[in-house]
Amino acid sequence: MLTRENFIKYAQNFCYWCEYPAVKYKVMIDFLDVPYHDESLAKMRKGFLKSDIVIELRDTQDYNGTWGKLFSVVDKKPEMKTKFTRTTMSALARCVYIGLRIEDESDILTLALEHLEDILKDKSYSLLRKYSSGNNERLVPWNLSSVAAMAEAISPNNYNSLCDDLYNQWTYIAICAFENGEYSHERDKKAQHELFGTHEDRLIPLPLGLLLSRRRNISESFENSMCDYYGKSAYEHGYFWAIPLDKIAENPPDFVDKYTQRYFPVIDYINQFKNTRRYLDGAIEWLERNKNQDNLWDFGPQVSFDPWGAWRYFSTNKSHKYNRTVNCTMEVLSVFKKYLDNNDIIGSNIYEH
Repeated sequence: MLTRENFIKYAQNFCYWCEYPAVKYKVMIDFLDVPYHDESLAKMRKGFLKSDIVIELRDTQDYNGTWGKLFSVVDKKPEMKTKFTRTTMSALARCVYIGLRIEDESDILTLALEHLEDILKDKSYSLLRKYSSGNNERLVPWNLSSVAAMAEAISPNNYNSLCDDLYNQWTYIAICAFENGEYSHERDKKAQHELFGTHEDRLIPLPLGLLLSRRRNISESFENSMCDYYGKSAYEHGYFWAIPLDKIAENPPDFVDKYTQRYFPVIDYINQFKNTRRYLDGAIEWLERNKNQDNLWDFGPQVSFDPWGAWRYFSTNKSHKYNRTVNCTMEVLSVFKKYLDNNDIIGSNIYEH
């Protein structure tokens, strides 16, 4: 069983093993919970902001705070397969993943947030409609919810007032859908049609990222109901890739495999909820068991580019074994940290200088 103490040992070992400033900074601020204004972290931040992954994001960002399109399916152009930031939303996910903060002495997130806020302020949705082609009546409210969720993720310590109305609308819809603790498509549909003026039987998926961004505003029992509905489905059937987790404990797959990365969307999807041990314990034990002799993780050389998780790469070049180990270890430790926090697994979280 993963413990907080073992996790800290893994994180510290990773920090000692890799001299890359961005890795050390990420480990300290996100895994070891070193306070943002800690003197040692402030010194390390200067090297982090000059690292190649931050420079790449800054150099590819447009003057208006975007990285091209807001949303996009996988670009079919062959040359795009080597790009790490192909849309604004994937670039922002990368910013959050590597440890950038709105408070940093960098205008990357400040410019991006201004663009997202312009979209949220635009009551005619003219800006958003540029990214919402076609006549699908669900696209505008769905994309608007994604923008709001990202705006909250960029500045997690301060609720964005521009997201209030949308958050309240979705909270109302979710409470209706999960009345009495069980999900109802009919109740969900009725509430969405009431608030968004939609008419189709096919619904907008509940924006879980937005709802959980203000976790203190929802009850534990309500979150447990959502976890039981969405988490159990992903556990038994997979999420995005049709790879479930329910057989991992009985028949654990090889970790060094080209398909290993496809388990992570399932794990991440469930891992966003609290109280998930009944769904994730087997996967977490499998991950911990597959560390190498250096207490690090490596998918192996046969792993292919993951177009749906491109923002997770922690280097600008993944062709070398060293970088591959950095990317994989960072991904595993990120899963561990969220699992420990969301399941209230206690232990020391003080970084030992």
